[in-house]
Amino acid sequence: MTTTAPPRTGKRTVRKNHPGAAPRTRRSGRLRRISLPYLLLLPALVLELLVHLIPMVIGIVVSFKELTQFYLRDWGNAPWSGLDNYALTVDFDAPVGEALLSSFFTTCLFTFFSVGLCWLIGTAAAIFMQETFKGRGILRTIFLVPYALPVYAAVITWAFMFQRDNGLVNHVIHDQLGLTDSPPFWLIGDNAFVTLLVVSVWKGWPFAFLIMMAGLQNIPREIYEAAALDGAGVWQQIRRITLPSLRPVNQVLILVLFLWTFNDFNTPFVLFGKSAPASADLISIHIYQSSFQTWNFGTGSAMSVLLLLFLLVVTGLYLLFTSRGRSATDA
Repeated sequence: MTTTAPPRTGKRTVRKNHPGAAPRTRRSGRLRRISLPYLLLLPALVLELLVHLIPMVIGIVVSFKELTQFYLRDWGNAPWSGLDNYALTVDFDAPVGEALLSSFFTTCLFTFFSVGLCWLIGTAAAIFMQETFKGRGILRTIFLVPYALPVYAAVITWAFMFQRDNGLVNHVIHDQLGLTDSPPFWLIGDNAFVTLLVVSVWKGWPFAFLIMMAGLQNIPREIYEAAALDGAGVWQQIRRITLPSLRPVNQVLILVLFLWTFNDFNTPFVLFGKSAPASADLISIHIYQSSFQTWNFGTGSAMSVLLLLFLLVVTGLYLLFTSRGRSATDA
């Protein structure tokens, strides 16, 4: 016995979806769009956790321990010292606190001059580069060379140039120009501060130049043309148009330069070695010496935590005042 299929008609059967299917699909699609940025940021967050946050937490724990060379193999069993390391660090009448305070003031002075000169040279170069002239592209590339070079290669080259007997600097100022009676020492003594400042500015101003160049691109040229028609000179245009327009860029740039310069360890370490002269004893190299030369990692960690707190407070106050100033200007 055979069965025959019912005859097909020209009508198509329309399947009706469940009323909640479409909203559910839209919700799932919206959820995927919202979660995608967080999934893309997840590898960076995990790397940040491993590289920065976990060592920072360990450093805070170590600052409360009496960790010396006797407990390096098993630092977890080092005895707790409580706030003794912090008390020793902030006791400015004792040798440890007095040396730290001197290093702090040296770092503040160095940061002030380095950030100021980097900003000044970078801004001047960026404004100069706004004009069209032959060879501008080549000159821009040359300006960015210090920023592109590896830190070690750049600083070690300067260390050779500042050698007393066979360095290029003394060869020029003493042998060629005769500006000094005898070749000066640049890597020891009071001149070490000048040496460190020169290298830091040479290495840091191209970053300021790059940021200011990007900021200047957002200023319409029509404003300068209108100001020139009204009789404004170059200095008036810079004062009335360029600097006010670059205020948001300057706020971020100065903060970044401050944090980088105040925490700079590579430059003094490569330039002077493990023992920096007193005139160039930055707080970063001072903490390194306090930890790895005296083998008192608890005290060094306490200094690092205090440095972190200082930078957080300064950054918070800076952002607070700049945001208030921006709000007052907008109002």
